[in-house]
Amino acid sequence: MVFITGQEILETVSMIRSENLDVRAVTMGISLGDCAAGEPRRTAERIHAKIVRRAGKLVEVAAELQEKYGVPIVNRRVSVTPIANVVGSDDPTAYVEVAHALDAAADEIGIDFLGGFSALVQKGFTRSDTALIEAIPDAIGGTGRVCSSVNVASTRAGINMDAVLRMADVLLAVSKRTAEQDSIGCAKIVIFCNAPEDNPFMAGAMHGSREAEASINVAISGPGVVRNVVAANPDASFIELADLIKRTTFKITRVGELIAQEASQMLGAELGIIDLSLAPTPAVGDSIAEILESMGLESVGAPGTTAALAMLNDAVKKGGTMATSSTGGLSGAFIPVTEDKAMARAAADGNLPIEKLEAMTAVCSLGLDMIVVPGDISRDALAGTIADVMAIGMINSKTTGARLIPAAGKKLGDWVALGGLFGEGPVMKISTAGNSAFVRRGGRIPPPLQSLTN
Repeated sequence: MVFITGQEILETVSMIRSENLDVRAVTMGISLGDCAAGEPRRTAERIHAKIVRRAGKLVEVAAELQEKYGVPIVNRRVSVTPIANVVGSDDPTAYVEVAHALDAAADEIGIDFLGGFSALVQKGFTRSDTALIEAIPDAIGGTGRVCSSVNVASTRAGINMDAVLRMADVLLAVSKRTAEQDSIGCAKIVIFCNAPEDNPFMAGAMHGSREAEASINVAISGPGVVRNVVAANPDASFIELADLIKRTTFKITRVGELIAQEASQMLGAELGIIDLSLAPTPAVGDSIAEILESMGLESVGAPGTTAALAMLNDAVKKGGTMATSSTGGLSGAFIPVTEDKAMARAAADGNLPIEKLEAMTAVCSLGLDMIVVPGDISRDALAGTIADVMAIGMINSKTTGARLIPAAGKKLGDWVALGGLFGEGPVMKISTAGNSAFVRRGGRIPPPLQSLTN
């Protein structure tokens, strides 16, 4: 047990009151390995029952801890074993039925989102994987709280380009299915390279096969706190600034550690991981872009943005790692466009094109995140964009993800409002230069040399 002093908690009071410090999510991971029943309906029933049994008090416990320590807990979530590994059917309708059972369980226990409608296909497809991917449009389009992720690439396996193309089709189908809500369904789908199995953030959360029966994973946040520290030290050198960020992240992480310890004890689950990520929200002052601008950039996207983000990401990880031995998930800094007001503004002003965001992907915690693109984007252009993000993760041995929103009926320059934590942002330009002959070659892009680590 890591001992956390009351003084450490008291040091965060001003952060909570004036700087938007919060615990972004308490996520319970639940293994569904014992829920497979052969018959889809029976499997769905067992899944529903287990989630309600194991996570039935999650919201109550989070509220109790929030009241006890005065630390806002923004989201209560559940992640489950990748559903493609549980249902064991080649019929897409079986997965849709399970998706509705997941949604009903999430509604019954009162959580915000449930992740794990997922498949891992970086090296190829099983019949279950194929059926789940085919079911995603109906599953996501027909539920409110279920989130989906598909891992199509890894440093060890390369990039499954057949899976990339299929996921482009899925996004376009979900876009049409949820067109009346500005294609919001696509915001609940992440396409991964090197997906972590203990990620507490949606939409990519899942409970991997190597995880405990049940665990508590906590995602901290606090971009407003870091921004204020940076802004208050305009004359600090890079070394001094990095040290200030590390010290601040240390304090933020200790809060997350405390919440994770108590929540796991109260819920009878293993202590999982603390995700050190700085995750923005649409709230004013809760912005990664504003941190970078406080370093001296006129606008995020200006020359030097990637270097500034690299320094921020590294300092966050160093400070958080000193505060807890339970680091995991994604851990670093997110750059979702629609979820960050200053990021969305820079994109609308033309200072942050998608090519710059792609460069930033190499040094941030995820990738092209919450990017709105024209609704009439071609399947091949969408697939190529996904493949580019996967390649950065594969070559750099890091997690990357693509959360792209082809907004049905929207064109370049339009503004899309997704609501809540999803925020709003402009439709961004994607190159229309042809790439069909490339993305349709089929098979896998081979893994890089650095995959040979045995």
